[in-house]
Amino acid sequence: MADDKRYKILIVDDEPDNLQLLFRTLRRDYDVTKANGPLEALEILKDNSFQCILSDHKMPDMDGVEFLKRSENMYPDTIRLLVTAYSDVDILMNAINYAKIYRYIKKPYSPEELLHTVQLALEYYQLKEDNKKLIFDLKDLFSGTINAIMDALDSKDSYTLGRSRRVAFYTTKMIEVMDISKTERAVIELAALLHDIGMIGVQEEILHKVEKLTDAERAEIKKHVFYSVKILEDIKQLERVTEIIKYHHEYYNGEGYPYGKKGEDIPLGARIIAIADAYDALVSFRPYREGLSPEDALDRIRQKRGTQFDPKILDIFESVVDEANKEWDNLNPYVEH
Repeated sequence: MADDKRYKILIVDDEPDNLQLLFRTLRRDYDVTKANGPLEALEILKDNSFQCILSDHKMPDMDGVEFLKRSENMYPDTIRLLVTAYSDVDILMNAINYAKIYRYIKKPYSPEELLHTVQLALEYYQLKEDNKKLIFDLKDLFSGTINAIMDALDSKDSYTLGRSRRVAFYTTKMIEVMDISKTERAVIELAALLHDIGMIGVQEEILHKVEKLTDAERAEIKKHVFYSVKILEDIKQLERVTEIIKYHHEYYNGEGYPYGKKGEDIPLGARIIAIADAYDALVSFRPYREGLSPEDALDRIRQKRGTQFDPKILDIFESVVDEANKEWDNLNPYVEH
């Protein structure tokens, strides 16, 4: 680890001899805590966190898969390993999908095999932690660049900047209730904030036009996706953010633009932002039209379930939008949509 502290591992087994074997194998390299079964382990986890949990499969009171699932609910970032004598594919797939284990260790195993597997698991853990830190540092690392871009966008079209902040707000409210890692949330939130920065490249007379846009003018506005990518593509650390922005105007049925992607081929973040973006556009005031009421805007969005929008994500949006609107109004009492 970067700070030279030893990784903390919790080992769980109801057989004392097996538990002691695990302890002897791991104690030289790691800070190891023993638990004589899942119930004792859950008590330990109430007050202690670990980088890795290694559990036997067949135990009384609760099997290893159920225990690791409960530990995942408490510490989703902890790496989970299952020691098992079973080779049944269904059992192992259940462990992977239900308890989200990193890997299973098949009995009988050698000490070398065990150490190697644990080492790989903790290297994976550290990689995730490093990536998480990188993403969380992005807003600080690029704050000057991002603020300069947003200031430029604000000076050109304050409507677009205000919308970007609201779209980011709605996006945040959706992903707060989704099973998404903190790292992925940070990426999606940043993509939502920056999703329309390509509007900087669109002619001002088109952005401010009161009359109905011509086909050529609509085509020009659609280019803002390419402008956004052009602005961000040379910032390697924003690669995942850029990938989301690139696809936020794709439709779930494949009839969006600019690439015609469909369904789950569209990045998750892009599918989330698409709903937040469309909803906010409908409720926002423009010089050529009044904004719709929240209820009417939501009805319009519902009409495009499964065509423009991912049905499952739309369900989530419907569940959070009312409270999100109340919270936004409380935070910004003098700001109109």
